[in-house]
Amino acid sequence: MAISDHKRYIAMLDKARAKGFAYPAINVLQIDTLNAAVEGFSAAKSDGIIQISVAAGMHTSGLAKDPVLGAITLAEHAHRLAEKYDVTIAVHSDHCPTGKVESFLKPLIRETEKRRAAGLPNLFHSHMYDGSDIPLKENLKHAVELLKMCRDNEIILEVEAGVVGGEEDGIVGAPNAKLYTTPDDMLRVYETLSAVEGGRFMVAATFGNVHGVYKPGHVLLKPSILKEGQDAIAAKHGEAARMWLVFHGGSGTRTEEIHETIAYGVVKMNIHTDTQYAFTRGVFDHMLKEYDGVLRIDGEVGVKQAYLSSTWLEKGRAYMAARVVEACNELKSAGKSISTRT
Repeated sequence: MAISDHKRYIAMLDKARAKGFAYPAINVLQIDTLNAAVEGFSAAKSDGIIQISVAAGMHTSGLAKDPVLGAITLAEHAHRLAEKYDVTIAVHSDHCPTGKVESFLKPLIRETEKRRAAGLPNLFHSHMYDGSDIPLKENLKHAVELLKMCRDNEIILEVEAGVVGGEEDGIVGAPNAKLYTTPDDMLRVYETLSAVEGGRFMVAATFGNVHGVYKPGHVLLKPSILKEGQDAIAAKHGEAARMWLVFHGGSGTRTEEIHETIAYGVVKMNIHTDTQYAFTRGVFDHMLKEYDGVLRIDGEVGVKQAYLSSTWLEKGRAYMAARVVEACNELKSAGKSISTRT
């Protein structure tokens, strides 16, 4: 099926909401984790979303320390790789804070704009503006400007209302932050952004979410907040106004809580901590089992096939791909590629 386009991406999100499932949105840090994510989607027969953050762009650009360059590199790889698989892949930039809009988010939108002018497909299909570090009124002011830019380039904008706690790629939720979005907040987001004619958006409302990794039960989630917000919007603007919602900070969440959020309109769930752990676990297992071959100990020469980076990266990739399949099953997207009738 290859890479998505705007129309197909909208159809993906609409199908998820109508059929009661959500897409795993996998954060990738370099090409090996990107490969693992796509392999996992394909194995699960699930469409999916590749996410690229400022930190991922910075890492991929190496000593150039140019997150835009790195993000473009990863996005271009996703386009080429997706051609080899039988599911649809969308490319998304994740968690751009207000302070990096000018240096990261807008340059990526302009890159897509430049490509469209040359008759090429969109590089990114959605972007996330994370204005949770500023008051909602100011957050939405920036979001409206960005939504207009995205609309003009057939890009979906994701915004955050409230603050996800914990830390994600160097972005730390403020202490004592507002971790619970109110129905009034969600209504305000809907009314402000829907006023941008032709704009399409997703909303990451917060209901106690915390980035990082926690044992089940250690994070106090209130999924009912999502229902209350959606109900408030539907009561005033009709059932069709219910929004596409995004679940951030889901590590350690019980499956029944995840399914509850899907029932309230979550169509995209960000997954980062668990997949990165899975990749590292695969590498670590290899290093433990092949210790004598990986290291040149006591004058020995080691075993080249054991210490070749392609060998241990392959192990990490396999572990991560398996975790992506698990995510597809948990979010109920497995077997529901838009190319199928399920």
